[in-house]
Amino acid sequence: MPAIRSNLVRRGIATAVALPLLALAACSYGSQSKSDSSSKEKVAAGSSKIDGLDTVKIGYFGNLTHATALVGRQEGLFQKALGGTKAEYSTFNAGPSEIEALNSGSIDIGWIGPSPAINGFTKSQGKSLRIIGGSASGGVKLVVDPKKIKSLKDVKGKKIATPQLGNTQDVAFLNWIADQGWKVDAQSGKGDVSVIRTDNKITPDAYKSGSIDGAWVPEPTASKLVAEGGKVLLDEASLWPDKKFVITNIIVSQKFLEEHPKVVEAVLKGSVDTNKWINANPDQAKAAANAQLKVDSGKALKANVLDPAWKSIQITNDPLASTLNTEAEHAVKAGLLKKPDLNGIYDLTLLNKVLGAAGESTVDDAGLGVK
Repeated sequence: MPAIRSNLVRRGIATAVALPLLALAACSYGSQSKSDSSSKEKVAAGSSKIDGLDTVKIGYFGNLTHATALVGRQEGLFQKALGGTKAEYSTFNAGPSEIEALNSGSIDIGWIGPSPAINGFTKSQGKSLRIIGGSASGGVKLVVDPKKIKSLKDVKGKKIATPQLGNTQDVAFLNWIADQGWKVDAQSGKGDVSVIRTDNKITPDAYKSGSIDGAWVPEPTASKLVAEGGKVLLDEASLWPDKKFVITNIIVSQKFLEEHPKVVEAVLKGSVDTNKWINANPDQAKAAANAQLKVDSGKALKANVLDPAWKSIQITNDPLASTLNTEAEHAVKAGLLKKPDLNGIYDLTLLNKVLGAAGESTVDDAGLGVK
């Protein structure tokens, strides 16, 4: 399973479906992202505001799986689509903090993984958010210590990290374990494999110290482990039809969508334009994403991490809705979630309008759209 994928620990948040799972713990409420003072990010003189709105508040993670947001901001493509309505940005370390920011009105639109989107939707009984577009697929790998694990069967009995209990990669790994016929208690992580929930920020250090034997993690953490001598034993994409699964979606506050649909449409246009530019200019886009990561975190990724990580992520407008539904089913199967009602989690009306205007193929909501 994707979604995606980031640094998640601290501050647990319970789901509305009675089990404290699919609960990626929030690290913080997010931080106002610094401007890079780029002319591309500034409102062009004389531009008119959409619906008279001064600003739209956009959230994302400082991860390569959020490349659309990183590149779209760095290249000024969101601001170009928004005209005189200024894009203001906040960065987050974990899904729950971004969901809380969306619910409080601190952000209006956000890039986020599938598990927190499912969690936020079900916790609010379908009233807080909508998924309005796709952004990325793939970028998740099982990386292991080749001295300890030489084949998939060798994973049994080993200590493998995931970002957090109930997060997208954790659910994916638990599902893979079950498919091997092995048993693990989802809550404790104990069983035929020891599942060690570890913040992505410290996973490379845990690997170097020998306290874990491998990890099922998103990029760029996977490539950081490879740079430390790890070996990719499995690319999660190989487990999915067409090797595609959602790792990053675009969500919006239902209130904001109802009140400012033209602004939402403009952000989606910026996203579609950005994705087109990324796919047409992969090397420039990779550099732009890394430049924005440096602005946001103060540190760019090294080439030996950036290059392989970038190659494993597919940028897409398609939210890959059927794979999100499958991910929810895997969480239910693992005992992490009671069967959720996801009807209405998608509203792809504006995205399909933008795609149609751009001469591109429209996308499907797998029957989970607004009726």
